[in-house]
Amino acid sequence: MSTPADNDVSLIDARPVAAAVDTPAALADTASASAAAPSNEVATGSAPASNTAPASNTAPAPGNSPQRAYFDHAATTPLRPEVLEAMQPFLLGHFGNANSLHREGKEARQALEQARETIANLIGAVPSEVVFTSGGTESNNTLINGLLRGLRDSRGKSRDDTHVLASAFEHHAVLEPVRRLKRQGYQISLLKPRRDGFIHPDDFVNALRPETALASVMTANNEVGTIQPVEELARLCRQHDVLFHTDAVQALGKIPFRVNQLGIDAASFSAHKIGGPKGVGAFYLRRRTPFAASLLGGGQEGGRRSGTQDVAGAVGLARALELADAERKDNFARLIRLRNHLICGLTELSGRIRLTVPIDVRDLESDALLPGFIPLLVQGLESETMILKLDNAGFAVSGGSACTTGSLEPSHVLLALGLSKDDAYTALRISMGPENTEQQADAFIAAMGRILKPAPVEQGIRQRDYPNQDATLSK
Repeated sequence: MSTPADNDVSLIDARPVAAAVDTPAALADTASASAAAPSNEVATGSAPASNTAPASNTAPAPGNSPQRAYFDHAATTPLRPEVLEAMQPFLLGHFGNANSLHREGKEARQALEQARETIANLIGAVPSEVVFTSGGTESNNTLINGLLRGLRDSRGKSRDDTHVLASAFEHHAVLEPVRRLKRQGYQISLLKPRRDGFIHPDDFVNALRPETALASVMTANNEVGTIQPVEELARLCRQHDVLFHTDAVQALGKIPFRVNQLGIDAASFSAHKIGGPKGVGAFYLRRRTPFAASLLGGGQEGGRRSGTQDVAGAVGLARALELADAERKDNFARLIRLRNHLICGLTELSGRIRLTVPIDVRDLESDALLPGFIPLLVQGLESETMILKLDNAGFAVSGGSACTTGSLEPSHVLLALGLSKDDAYTALRISMGPENTEQQADAFIAAMGRILKPAPVEQGIRQRDYPNQDATLSK
């Protein structure tokens, strides 16, 4: 897979030289006294403990089992039982096509429109602005291409005098459509984030041009978890008559997200990141925004996305978002505490473990990073080695995005942040969810201690020197 530094796009690096940033290890003394030392009593491959031992006839929480702990919620989440319950009637008895005129069709249509209204109310939109799709990838592709074609049709803009700006650490579901636009004759620029993991408004506004028609910056990054200043970026776009799209797949249901407050023109969503079904998503498109559909056919979804709607999936997305929104504040606070506990334990465990972006564990109300999200670099250990060893120890984690099939290239996100390829190969992404516990975090720290103990020379570990780390983010 190619990286954002491809020669076929303009790559904008407006970053100043990064300043030294304290690591959580240096901040741990002032953090909540929760950085327990790893227990040596947890054997390799043993089960991470839970706060409450389930009765023998009780099923484990979704995403966990007596032998495993799931720490990869940024990749996908377990389907919530309440969501399955809401979907089941439309998988079995109420099977009608929502576009049919008979009773079965009307029952399906009523459920579809109720789901649309629920989602619209929760994101601050009106129902006609919500369009159902097959997921985040389709939503991103449809919006980026549809907005530009709509502008061309409504304003007579040609390709060669139309500029598109995106961040250089977008998901591939944004970057690949943007690269195709370049091959079709559009002007394309990718703006690098600063080393702290953010697109800064000053850099963004300087990257806009008189011919810029569309800008796209994700709400929350899927590999490092940083929450971008979308409201400010959208405001700058309005001032310059530029349409603004955001990939909100990682943000929806986890942080406050109201399109009427953010002032955005379009946004992409996916159900399976919040306990909903896979293969279901939606997009928001502000009324009267220029747009031309990609999927043509029967004219469903107001002509913006043809194809028979997945009623059960739409109901599942709406129910998942309802639950996530109702529990968001409690989950946010608990996951921040759990994240900080795990950060302190890991950074105290070894100087080889560093944060990819700065996180202040003293701040229990930070809105700069997704809750439960920990991006790490483990010096000397390659991501694949760590993932497999942790998998054997009973933990599911990732080295970055799980959405790039078969890629052996270092993460384009980490390279855009300014990391070297060697450092990018050592990335580990931990993303926790509501069912994870402090005891699981302690067991994870112990497992990492066992993995690091034989280092620095073993299979999969680079032979290199390991000086004591100072309190900085290198490179």
